[in-house]
Amino acid sequence: MKKLKNRWGIDSNWQLFIIFLVFAITGSSAAKLASPLCESLGITQESTHWSLYWFARIFLIFPIYQVLLVTFGWIFGQFQFFWAFEKKMLSRIGFARIFRN
Repeated sequence: MKKLKNRWGIDSNWQLFIIFLVFAITGSSAAKLASPLCESLGITQESTHWSLYWFARIFLIFPIYQVLLVTFGWIFGQFQFFWAFEKKMLSRIGFARIFRN
């Protein structure tokens, strides 16, 4: 844990706990919200091929996760950490030009 705290620039175990809690809540919430969104778009397990259904769910989970991560980070008082984390993650997957100064 010490190595992770140093890497993320975190001072306390409490802050580390809050960050892990935000990651857990965000992942669960994004997965939960993707199902009704798929259904509202008419993509259900019964009506489409399983591979198309899961591709659509994962495709929807990604942007939902990004928004929820920063939102829950803000709610739990860790906005700065999660905003920096979000910018770093998105720039690594090809959205670097969005975050240029």
